[in-house]
Amino acid sequence: MKSRELDALFLEALKDIYYAERKILRALPKMMRAAQSEELKQAFQQHREETEVHKERLEQVFEMIGKRPSGKTCPAIDGIIEEGEEVIDTFKGAPALDAGLVAAAQAVEHYEIARYGTLCAWAKVLGMQDAVNVLTQTLDEEKRTDELLNQLAEGQINEMAVAAE
Repeated sequence: MKSRELDALFLEALKDIYYAERKILRALPKMMRAAQSEELKQAFQQHREETEVHKERLEQVFEMIGKRPSGKTCPAIDGIIEEGEEVIDTFKGAPALDAGLVAAAQAVEHYEIARYGTLCAWAKVLGMQDAVNVLTQTLDEEKRTDELLNQLAEGQINEMAVAAE
């Protein structure tokens, strides 16, 4: 049985992540320009392209539930992105910049993974199987992006930050 309260929570979380995805789309080019590693620049570019698709998928989910796509200010993502901007400003040109950018990007990914995981669980309980399918695609991509960032950090970026000192 559907709960009006859970329906409302689902919609609020959907608005939250929609706002977040749009905000991330604006932040990624700055991170891409700041990155020193070509591999990290490429990872940011790839994720920007995926984020466009994530935004479109969210618009599909809004359509599925008969709502107009709209965002709701998300102080959490605003703060995470602000921290990333501080890393760029503080460590611009420094050997540790890319390590800081990876950490900032992973904070964003972890937030998204939490949000999409919750939305998938709620959609399932609410009997929204089509929404579950769409949201799960994005959740899986967010997890892959996090893993890629982790591989970049452990494979070279963290070592380069230390070796350059």
